[in-house]
Amino acid sequence: MAEFPSVQYFLGANAPGGFYSLYDQLLPRGEARAVYILKGGPGCGKSTLMRRVGQTMAEEGLPTETILCSGDPDSLDGLVLPTLGAAIVDGTAPHVVEPRCPGAVECYVDLGEAYDRSALAPLRKELEDCMAGYPGCYRRAYGCLSAAAELRQDSRAVLLTDRLEEKLARRARGILARELRRNRRAGVGRVKQRFLSAMTHRGPLALFDTVRAQCGRVYVLEDRWGLASQLLTHLLSGLVQAGHDVVACPDPLFPDRLLHLLAPGLGLAFVSSTAALPWEGDAYRRIRLDAAADGDLLRRSRPRLRFAAKVAQALEEEATASLAQAKAMHDRLEAIYHPYVDFALVETRARRIAGELLARN
Repeated sequence: MAEFPSVQYFLGANAPGGFYSLYDQLLPRGEARAVYILKGGPGCGKSTLMRRVGQTMAEEGLPTETILCSGDPDSLDGLVLPTLGAAIVDGTAPHVVEPRCPGAVECYVDLGEAYDRSALAPLRKELEDCMAGYPGCYRRAYGCLSAAAELRQDSRAVLLTDRLEEKLARRARGILARELRRNRRAGVGRVKQRFLSAMTHRGPLALFDTVRAQCGRVYVLEDRWGLASQLLTHLLSGLVQAGHDVVACPDPLFPDRLLHLLAPGLGLAFVSSTAALPWEGDAYRRIRLDAAADGDLLRRSRPRLRFAAKVAQALEEEATASLAQAKAMHDRLEAIYHPYVDFALVETRARRIAGELLARN
């Protein structure tokens, strides 16, 4: 049986401003041929359906890209089949997906039909009680992440001088000159955005196995103070201008900044290694970004930086605790629903969708 999956990303992030969505980038608009938008409440089999279809596609030898839930990475929020121009996605809040060309490309799949409504009706009060505290947990998590982001931004601002920015730009030009010496293509490459990291109920998580599955040469950016985005922005621009497609991976705490960058066509990746999420194992090259900062400025600012890092870590741990509490509530909710879900219907829908997709191959 084919192994499933190997390439995984997130399309959403628990960020300081709330849930941050990249679901509009599920597939390039001009390449989307079939998108199934799943609707239905907790425990109705959305993740199960996507796993079944993904396993079938992997057994057929088709590449798959699975989209994990940022709140619960054991659950799927999407499945992308790039060679078919197809995807299946959980279209419920907070990652609501609206059709762009309904009927011709997108269609809804109502898994709410799998509920035994008559059996669930007497459980309404129990279900409502389970849902009552759920939004509050996320509000608290987002508040903690917002405060942590303020502290980490302050530390970054202390060290990111004009001189350091120029030094990082020169370093990027040197890397590009070496990597692109024999690897230039006509035209301009494309940028696909995906989160490689997320703040989950288990704490911060990075899907580094996705990097290993696609890229044999990994530049590891040792980055304690959030300086990597400056270097990565220059690298992204250079790779795209040289005609190479890239996967740009934003920082969940600062979604407007890059944290990682992959160029799978070149087998090349640039990965930030942080105290919370260190890259473990071999690296093609390691770049100590902290060492590029002004040494005198770093020494003078060390007490301030250490204090900010300690408090930010505590806030992120509180955010994790709130996400874990929300996950426990959701698990309880699913446990109530599961006995009253017709999973045979879910399996039938999965087989039907898999058949329709394979007919397009």
